[in-house]
Amino acid sequence: MTVYLIAQVKVTDDAWIPTYAEKVHDIAAKHGGKYLSRSGRITPIEGPQPDLSLVALIQFPSLDDLKGFVNDPDYASFAKARQDGTHSTFFAIDDTDAAGTIPYLGKGG
Repeated sequence: MTVYLIAQVKVTDDAWIPTYAEKVHDIAAKHGGKYLSRSGRITPIEGPQPDLSLVALIQFPSLDDLKGFVNDPDYASFAKARQDGTHSTFFAIDDTDAAGTIPYLGKGG
């Protein structure tokens, strides 16, 4: 089942960004990950402006693939650098419909 990694990032020290941006895409791709967005253009539609520098959305074939990416030893040093230079939250969602009324999505449980 397709899952999406949503990364909400507030940069506090940008020293990690060039190397991370250059290398991590390939590590995600090794696990079937595909960046759908990595944007700092955050436009509030409802509620206050979030205190974020960027939001990334990465699609993976499965939760196991996503976990393979975040737990990949090749990613560890990049993750540490990001964690040291940001306040960030990563979470996953799948492509199910919690209400079960959208026919092209799986029914959530």
